[in-house]
Amino acid sequence: MALKRTHTIQELSTRMAGQPVVIAGWVNTRRDHGGLIFVDLRDRSGLVQVVFNPEISKPAFELAERIRNEYVIAIAGTVRIRPEGTVNPNLPTGDIEVYASELELLNTAKTPPFYLDDNIQVDEILRLRYRYLDMRRQEMKNNMMLRHRVIKSLRNFLDERGFLEIETPILTRSAPEGARDYLVPSRVHPGEFYALPQSPQIFKQILMVAGIEKYYQVARCFRDEDLRADRQPEFTQLDIEMSFIDEEDIMELTESMLVRAFADGIGREISVPFPRITYDEAMKSYGSDKPDLRFGLLIQDLTDLLQGSEFKVFATAINSGGVVRAINAKGCASLSRKEIDELVQLAIDLGARGLAWIQVTEEGMKSPIVKFISPEDLEGITSRLEAKPGDLLLFCADFEDTVARVLGGIRLELGKRLQLIDEDAFNFVWVTDFPLLEWDEEENRYIAVHHPFTSPQDPEQLESSPQTAKARAYDLVLNGTEVGGGSIRIHSRALQEKMFALQGLTPEEVADKFGYMLEAFEYGAPPHGGIAFGLDRLIMLMAKRDSIRDVIAFPKTQSASCPMTHAPSSVRPEQLKELNIKTIIK
Repeated sequence: MALKRTHTIQELSTRMAGQPVVIAGWVNTRRDHGGLIFVDLRDRSGLVQVVFNPEISKPAFELAERIRNEYVIAIAGTVRIRPEGTVNPNLPTGDIEVYASELELLNTAKTPPFYLDDNIQVDEILRLRYRYLDMRRQEMKNNMMLRHRVIKSLRNFLDERGFLEIETPILTRSAPEGARDYLVPSRVHPGEFYALPQSPQIFKQILMVAGIEKYYQVARCFRDEDLRADRQPEFTQLDIEMSFIDEEDIMELTESMLVRAFADGIGREISVPFPRITYDEAMKSYGSDKPDLRFGLLIQDLTDLLQGSEFKVFATAINSGGVVRAINAKGCASLSRKEIDELVQLAIDLGARGLAWIQVTEEGMKSPIVKFISPEDLEGITSRLEAKPGDLLLFCADFEDTVARVLGGIRLELGKRLQLIDEDAFNFVWVTDFPLLEWDEEENRYIAVHHPFTSPQDPEQLESSPQTAKARAYDLVLNGTEVGGGSIRIHSRALQEKMFALQGLTPEEVADKFGYMLEAFEYGAPPHGGIAFGLDRLIMLMAKRDSIRDVIAFPKTQSASCPMTHAPSSVRPEQLKELNIKTIIK
């Protein structure tokens, strides 16, 4: 490379008019105007117009006639102010251009398989197959730069608060209690396997026993689970753990940290403290433990009003131990029967037997179910739901978890259809007081709602009524997406063993999987707790993207494969022999 770059494109400005520079990058576009050739040159920092004039340099002009989009070039030239009327207000460098005196062709390029423009409509598999081209697009570069700024901000904040960044092992022991582990065979220990960490949970608790007191890590985590837009088999987590603290300390730290990250990352102010809602309130009013607070349409409970209802659907649900709840879709009485039927079908898809509805009009209530409901009950429903002419009332009657799931889904669908969601808002909420345990019918045992290391609010309840025990756990939700979660941990061996026993683990299984952790607890474990953030999800929301794949440099597809490297792939038989492994394809 004969021409040595002196400036990046973003460093060029009107103050440099008349100054010689050397810039380098990719040809974004090339326009031949006969006597002049214009090239928009792109590097990571931006775009600038370069002018090739044969009167300034005939060799550079002749070489510029042969260059094409995505060729890699270096240019020596002089910065000039653009003539009046040719300024490009859409470019930071739109006031200037570089008149080229020398051109060096550093590399040619094939024609890309898709246009490298923002907001392109191209199959995502193709984008991932050529990810190195996809990331040349400005919006993708912006996502990567945002990711860098956010992580740098988080690190700076935690460093100022006295935290130590400590790495924990990637090759660790398998202890599957959530998603399936990714397993790594050991060559030197035939027949034995490492597991890739689903999170650094046990190690960070042991770091508290070690007296570190304030730990964090930008950690890689691995889970072999079904994928979707906000899940990847490998993802990045901001992991935080502290000793001698309680929930308030963690919430204050988190809120202060995110204020800094949003300011540094996207220049936005966010209001603190974040609102708080209990798990029970979230499920009752929003139908989800990840409530989206950007719009209303809250779910209302009608069970107490409809005890003894003449309407068989309501009565049967209540008498079976279920509930009746409803949403008032304000102003939606004008929906067509086809549109209402689509909502009914959505309810069925979400697990309901159906969805009852009433249109409130100036002439009265209209619905196939009105004739089965007494005037007194209709009056109570109208009052509770604050129904007025023009409203559409939607009812679900079933067991509580089904009603929450169905009406929660209906609420989100209405929010989108009615354009009630402020897409520019960032609405955080803490969800607290989660159940500690839930009963798994298939496995016939309790499982931890968060994880088995979460402390109960009242340890005595583990003996008397474990099914009603609440956890010292908290999730942080942003715009209906969980971005973080944590808890105050168990730090007593006896209490931890009791939690394991409640979840059906035998003493032998506990000793095999978690013996080293329990042993550590016998050497003076401090009270401790923490929180972990899904950085990919958080940055996805900050970048206003719909998929975490857009904020990860080299993500996997929803089938957990990489179109660029073709991973996963088969390996040579010799490699398997070294590992004492034989594959059987079913």
